Amino acid sequence: MALPGARARGWVRAANVAQRRRLSEDAGGTPSPAPGSQRAALYVHWPYCEKRCSYCNFNKYIPRGVDEAAMRRCLVTEAQTLLRLSGVQRVESVFFGGGTPSLASPRTVAAVLEAVAQATHLPVDSEVTLEANPTSAPGSRLAAFRAAGVNRLSIGLQSLDDAELQLLGRTHSASDALRTLAEARRLFPGRVSVDLLLGLPAQQVGPWLRQLQELLRRCDDHVSLYQLTLERGTALFAQVQQGALPAPDPELAAEMYQQGRAVLREAGFRQYEVSNFARNGALSTHNWTYWQCGQYLGVGPGAHGRFIPQGAGGHTREARIQTLEPDNWMKEVMLFGHGTRRRIRLGELELLEEVLAMGLRTDVGLTHQHWQQFEHQLTLWDVFGASEEVKVLLEQCLLLLDHRGLRCSWEGLAVLDSLLPILLSRLQEAWQQRPSSPVPGG
Repeated sequence: MALPGARARGWVRAANVAQRRRLSEDAGGTPSPAPGSQRAALYVHWPYCEKRCSYCNFNKYIPRGVDEAAMRRCLVTEAQTLLRLSGVQRVESVFFGGGTPSLASPRTVAAVLEAVAQATHLPVDSEVTLEANPTSAPGSRLAAFRAAGVNRLSIGLQSLDDAELQLLGRTHSASDALRTLAEARRLFPGRVSVDLLLGLPAQQVGPWLRQLQELLRRCDDHVSLYQLTLERGTALFAQVQQGALPAPDPELAAEMYQQGRAVLREAGFRQYEVSNFARNGALSTHNWTYWQCGQYLGVGPGAHGRFIPQGAGGHTREARIQTLEPDNWMKEVMLFGHGTRRRIRLGELELLEEVLAMGLRTDVGLTHQHWQQFEHQLTLWDVFGASEEVKVLLEQCLLLLDHRGLRCSWEGLAVLDSLLPILLSRLQEAWQQRPSSPVPGG
């Protein structure tokens, strides 16, 4: 068996060889940057977990045994196939999510990275993120992942209260979480993200803020705050429905969020997205691709992707969903090279709606230049400048529309969900009223 470090060196060698080949093929000796249609992020889904958490409805499975060698071969095959179909020439970032990808072996991570580097340009300094749970990521295992090519960790702490962790069905304690966090920061300094949930049943503002303050004494430069959503079909949903637990209080959750983001701002964190906070420039470049509506390839059971299948002669952006169940997905990959279950061509208006909804989640919002990459005819001023409803939101200082573009204010970012229906409705009206495109020669 190849050591993870050797596999990582294989990825670096593959990336360097591929880059030298492209340089020699370029007539001027300097490669031009790949256009947007030839760049993408890559998401790799590991579907297995040790235990299903009480609040989780993600596509994950609790297996009796995993044939990891078969899963590894299929992940590599599907990555190679989708890269070929997409015509992507440069992968900007790789994200191993799940499930619990820290249960996979470092060898699997290294094999995927090496395959990507051989198929396309994967810069050696690309962000490579692995999601990890504290109980599946002791220090020695984290070091092996680093040797395999991972350079950023996203740790699912969720809470620093043992009773809350038990309620959530987590397999770790608060002390486990802090121990893993300390080891992660030692191995990946400045590149460790932590998640914290808010709005749990019976959770109160004061104790939760004390958890956040404790976390700020221990954390790195990236924090994500997520409000608990009760999902139908989960154990927590059933407990609330049956009256065994009180329903989460949305007003208390809103107060936690508002106070939490203020605490983070005071601690030097930039709220660069609705749920994500970073300082010292430690933004997630992979997730930024999603919010900017860049292309991304989804590899693995149930993974989602958005790209133009140029290698298959396509010209329209598609939403792709891979087969959910791992065994069925593997059979399809072995037969066809990939396990895509659904392909949905996105219309022009659908894509603009996505650009609007995703872009406004960030503090940058939509710049005029960014909007024009997707829509050449209607400007942001055309769509939103004359709307009375939008004018009210501007007067309330929830939105800003100026020479930079359209974006939420600090106050508006917290209530984006209430703003989007108005903005999407206005976009749809403007789209229907737009002048028809000129016919060549007519």
